[in-house]
Order: sequence, then C-alpha cells, then structure tokens
Amino acid sequence: MREETKDELQGITLLGNHNTSYQFDYDPAVLEVFHNQHIENDYWVKFNCPEFTSLCPKTGQPDFATLYISYIPEINMVESKSLKLYLFSFRNHGAFHEDVVNIIMKDLVKLLQPRYIEVWGKFLPRGGISIDPYCNYGKPGTKYEKLAWVRIEQHDLYNMDKVDNR
Repeated sequence: MREETKDELQGITLLGNHNTSYQFDYDPAVLEVFHNQHIENDYWVKFNCPEFTSLCPKTGQPDFATLYISYIPEINMVESKSLKLYLFSFRNHGAFHEDVVNIIMKDLVKLLQPRYIEVWGKFLPRGGISIDPYCNYGKPGTKYEKLAWVRIEQHDLYNMDKVDNR
C-alpha cells in the first residue's frame, strides 16, 4: 500500500472494526469519508440499498424502501460501511418519505461536497399507495447544477432506473 493511501485512511474507523455499534436513532455523525483518488475524472458512484427502513412519524408503523444514492465525487467519498450504519440509524426515526430522501441528500452534500448527487426512495406500498420521492443537487455555478435540472426535468420520464422491488 502506498504511503499516501495509509494516511488517507487514518480517518476510517468502522471498516474492518468487528465491534460495530448499531445506532437505532438518526445519527449523521457515523458517516466517514476518504479522499477521491481520481479527482480529475467525472464518474458515478452508486449505492443501492434494498433494505432501508424508517418509521411513519404519525403512526409509528415501519416504512420499507429501496434507496438509490448516486453521486459524482469531488474530493471526498463516503465510506460504505459508515453509509450502511447511517442508513440503519433511520430504523427508529420518524419521518415522511419525502423528508427521508431530502435529509439523506443534505447530510451527504454537507459531508462530501460532491459535484452532483441524487437520492431516490422507492417505498413499498402501505394502504394501497407507494411513494417514490426523488431529490438532487448539483454544485452551484457548474455544469453539475445544469445536470441537476436536466435530471429533475427528465426524472422517471424514460424509466431510466427500472426498479423491481414491488
């Protein structure tokens, strides 16, 4: 392993830790980052999270979803185990579906300062209706800000991201 990589991984504490503590309440502090090794490139990082759960803030009933998180990194990237623990921390968190995807996106924007990010929740039906909120962010003043608008305009128009979770 090159010396730079060792230094860059100093802040990663959860990966490889066998004494993982699972937080049952919303906790963005669990998120960890590492440096993008290919900052000169534009590329997508996609996470598909088919076992996401949160609670309805009114009834306390569980809501189940597949979350899709896609981003184009700038300097920082989210470490995947910390992302899993962060998403797990919603398990007992009461929030409407629309709030959940926006909270996750805003936490990741604050942490990563990505070029572009989008979060899409495909929630399972409850009471005969499903809710699929989508939100995104493009770095202001850049081509990624324009990309965010294009993705909003064309969201779900061509079924770009086919989902078979229900």
